[in-house]
Amino acid sequence: MNKDVVFIAVLTLVAACLPSLRAFAGACQLGRLAEFPITMTNLRPLVTAQVNGVDVQLLIDSGAFYSMLSAASAAQLKLATVPAPFGFYVSGFGGGTASASITKVKDFTLAGIPLHNIQFLVGGSEVGTGSIGVLGQNVLHIADVDYDLSQGVVRLIRPHDCGKTPLAYWTSGSSTPYSVIDLESPILNQAFATSVAFVNGVKIHVLFDSGAGVSTLSLQAAARVGIKPDSPGVVYAGTSHGIGNNMISSYIAPFSSFKIGDEEIRNTRLRIADIDVPNIDMLIGPDFFLSHRIYVANSQHKLYFTYNGGPVFNLFVAKNAGAAPSSTPAEGPAPGSATEPGATAASAPPSPPALAPPADSASEAAKPAGANASDAADFSRRGAALASRREFDKALPDLNRACELAPDHAEYFYQRGMVHWSLTQADAALADFGQAIKLKPDYIDALVSRAEVLLQRHDKVHAITDLDAASAAAPAQADVRYAIAFDYQAADLPAPAIAQLDLWIGSHADDARLPNALNSRCGARAAAGVDLALALKDCNAALKRADKSSPFYARVANSRAIVFLRMGEYDKSIADFDASLKISPKNASSWYGRGIDKLRKQRTADGEADIAQATALLPTIADEFKRRGIVP
Repeated sequence: MNKDVVFIAVLTLVAACLPSLRAFAGACQLGRLAEFPITMTNLRPLVTAQVNGVDVQLLIDSGAFYSMLSAASAAQLKLATVPAPFGFYVSGFGGGTASASITKVKDFTLAGIPLHNIQFLVGGSEVGTGSIGVLGQNVLHIADVDYDLSQGVVRLIRPHDCGKTPLAYWTSGSSTPYSVIDLESPILNQAFATSVAFVNGVKIHVLFDSGAGVSTLSLQAAARVGIKPDSPGVVYAGTSHGIGNNMISSYIAPFSSFKIGDEEIRNTRLRIADIDVPNIDMLIGPDFFLSHRIYVANSQHKLYFTYNGGPVFNLFVAKNAGAAPSSTPAEGPAPGSATEPGATAASAPPSPPALAPPADSASEAAKPAGANASDAADFSRRGAALASRREFDKALPDLNRACELAPDHAEYFYQRGMVHWSLTQADAALADFGQAIKLKPDYIDALVSRAEVLLQRHDKVHAITDLDAASAAAPAQADVRYAIAFDYQAADLPAPAIAQLDLWIGSHADDARLPNALNSRCGARAAAGVDLALALKDCNAALKRADKSSPFYARVANSRAIVFLRMGEYDKSIADFDASLKISPKNASSWYGRGIDKLRKQRTADGEADIAQATALLPTIADEFKRRGIVP
């Protein structure tokens, strides 16, 4: 991006939101410039803002060099865009790239501060969890940043006359140990918080990235200490993506130690993946932020942190890892969450000298999040933070209190419903989702979540009613249509699933999930036996974007094989089923479909053997094919 554009945007923001602080005499003083209430949603720190009077959510992303909106969100908000300078693009941690444009928001309100004519980049994949984009380093780097995610708040702080004074101010007057590490020189001339850590005693370079999803070590760094995806004890953990258009596979692997600052975790596990960030070996993600209080002292080029307790890293592996995502909570505890030892401080430094909490520009003491026990929002944010750490039992009392204090607030009932669902308390979840919808009839997330609980209970009739209502309420470009499409497929309704995917694909050309959406639309058309030429086109496009040894390739090959079976192209169908079974030999659909192909080619014995194998794997597989009109 043109540096003049960035400079003007930053100056505009600084001038608007940072009133001058009075001169302080004597000891170090901290001035609070802004305080962002944060809601943690699936390990995403979200802040509410307004774009031209419309409430939106943005991801606080310390790993983004500039604030950015997705193309679909910009279109949904009717924001005009202009092309970025020739040759400019954005890249994600998986190495994928996406084209970008620029938009200007006439009225942008953040932390109660009205700003005008603020520029955003536009492009890349959706952030997800209801966010329209990210708030990046062009905002976060204008001051020191206090990440207090466990209490649901991020503060911009301006120190005055602090010099080398330790700035872990929340430990003042206590025996709480803290760690301090030096920040390295910015990578790519950007203002990221980068430092060093040690894995199995080997030095690595880390980037503190609140938008990373989860902390992730690169495959290259893991290989340097002898850990590879096929090493003993390593398990597949599904796929993920950043702002670029690549999906990457991740794994959970055992390590003897992880050390950063004065904290060391022994005999732990870390998530590893093929991340591609120049000069960076590991992304320190929001799971680490939640288990720590982090102060990025841009003024001193240092970073302070203290350990909050609980698991340091989120090592959860969803059931059916790698399958199409849904808003449905995954079942079971996070692997390692009960046994991973807490970070321990070795030779921790003393607490810093007494410092007052940051004062705002009027020199009033800043009120810590949660200080007012009657504030429902504080209880909600703390409950959401605990839920993001999968500490659902601890989250529930805070969310109960939020609902009691604000019984007219639909969001609190929705949050509590998600916790009940994660605790497999389906009746309580349905009651909370129902109350949220009663308070806000067009509450799309609550409608979709209730539909998914109903689908789990095999109540398709009422689930479809909720999905129809959510679809009617959602803007055409809304990211939620991706989830709605898969829910319609789960309800065995390919036609409305195709309609949802048509809308989503039409506005998400650069999204990393596009191949999965294309495969799903291909599969839905194949299941319905309609528009087979279009189905084939979708499957071909998805296969071009798939690793030929991946589980995703197996799923697409299976989809295309069914298309060819419908078309009577039995040899091509068999070849695709063969490719699918080579990767996923327990896929009953591929065995059964190939059996039908062989029977229709008069290869009776082979066909019957395949069908027998399919039935042994899944006794109901014949009924599923028959329901779609495909019989031997």
